[in-house]
Amino acid sequence: MNKVTIQTDHTRGKISRHIYGHFSEHLGRCIYEGIWVGEESPIPNTEGMRSDVLEALKALQIPVLRWPGGCFADEYHWKDGIGPQEHRKRMVNTHWGGLVENNHFGTHEFLRLCELLDCEPYISGNVGSGTVQEMSEWVEYITFPGDSPMANLRRENGRQDPWKLKYFGVGNENWGCGGNMRPEYYADEYRRYQTYVRNYGDNRIYKIACGPNEGDYAWMEELMRIAGRFMNGISLHYYTVPGTWSAKGSATEFGEEEWFATLKKSLHMDELIKRHKAIMDRYDPEKRVGLIVDEWGTWYEAEPGTNPGFLYQQNTIRDALVAGLTLHIFHEHCDRIHMANLAQIVNVLQAVVLTEGDKLLLTPTYHVMHMFKVHQDAELLESRCDASLYAFGDERLPQISASASRDGKGHIHISLCNLDHTSDAPVRIELRGKEGAARPLSGSLLTAAGMQEHNTFEHPSRVAPRAFDSFKQEGNEIEIVLPPMSVAVLKLAAER
Repeated sequence: MNKVTIQTDHTRGKISRHIYGHFSEHLGRCIYEGIWVGEESPIPNTEGMRSDVLEALKALQIPVLRWPGGCFADEYHWKDGIGPQEHRKRMVNTHWGGLVENNHFGTHEFLRLCELLDCEPYISGNVGSGTVQEMSEWVEYITFPGDSPMANLRRENGRQDPWKLKYFGVGNENWGCGGNMRPEYYADEYRRYQTYVRNYGDNRIYKIACGPNEGDYAWMEELMRIAGRFMNGISLHYYTVPGTWSAKGSATEFGEEEWFATLKKSLHMDELIKRHKAIMDRYDPEKRVGLIVDEWGTWYEAEPGTNPGFLYQQNTIRDALVAGLTLHIFHEHCDRIHMANLAQIVNVLQAVVLTEGDKLLLTPTYHVMHMFKVHQDAELLESRCDASLYAFGDERLPQISASASRDGKGHIHISLCNLDHTSDAPVRIELRGKEGAARPLSGSLLTAAGMQEHNTFEHPSRVAPRAFDSFKQEGNEIEIVLPPMSVAVLKLAAER
């Protein structure tokens, strides 16, 4: 029997809603076709942006959206993407497929998208191939309220008032595609570039440094040592790859070994965060600097028959579990993690939405993000999970993962994952503390008939959430049975 003990009157901090952030890069069909179709498109759109995608993303209550990359950010020159669209420069997207970009989706369009989604923009600036002046002028263009060259250029392009911009990344993956820099060199470059990312008027920018790739602890050490006092946040990138980078494995054609390996590697996120936090704690014991996991998710081989540079992959119940497990890990580290951004939002990697022509489908990952949105800005409750073991060969994983929070209205939400692809997971939940009295209980469940199950444009609801009532409630104890490979969220309504 799996057991979860929740201390309902002991909180461990707020789960920042920004942990549920997303990432949109000029990559494949993420921006063009996925979000932007243009106002002349026969696909219903709002100011050139797909109305069906907007509707789906609004329902997720997306808190923050990162743009324009990714590797694309460090070859993107923002002035090419402003002004009349027919006059904008075209560019070659050298990282992703070698296609020519027409730059019809630029600064104005992105910030309008964020307004339509009611989310905060997170912009990644160009350190790799850009200049200090270029980055400084971009911030001025967006945020300066007075009379200046860039503010007046913004007005000429149709925007009188400045936008609010909180999150700004000073470069991306500068250890790799952003310039192949050494940590000492990038730390000095970061110090120089961030000096000119200025606060104008009442706008205050949260500056994010390019942090390490996966377990590059030396990079984190050097950045915190040399530049820690100049940053508000530092990024971390980690992708769950069941195979190797040269043979990542299929998104839909896999067996028990790949299933187990994927979940094991997703749980590795916990070790990475713990070790990077330990370094950050030495230089920043007050936890002023936030850890920003601004690229995470599964990465498989591109779907057969698609452009391999577009990174288009399907999304199964396996991906739903990766999302649930990873979000639980982020909850556990909410003292340091301020933001995370799933890669990527539409048609790329672990997308929440897939499109094909005028069709749209919601992926299993979308449904987990929708079910889990109840944790946004909620207080993390102290809990303990004593899990049975889930075995494959000689390896073992905990069968279940759990997290609990209390929202601003007093409702308690408990999210659970059953990693086992063949066995039910009986769970006893004990609610301790003065707020643990029996409350009205309801639930939702996401599962599938098989580990390769996914939604298609012909069958878009094959993997979809449903009401969950497989529980018994007696006093302060709840007993539930989670089906194999499932994600569930329970709601204990606040007492009136």
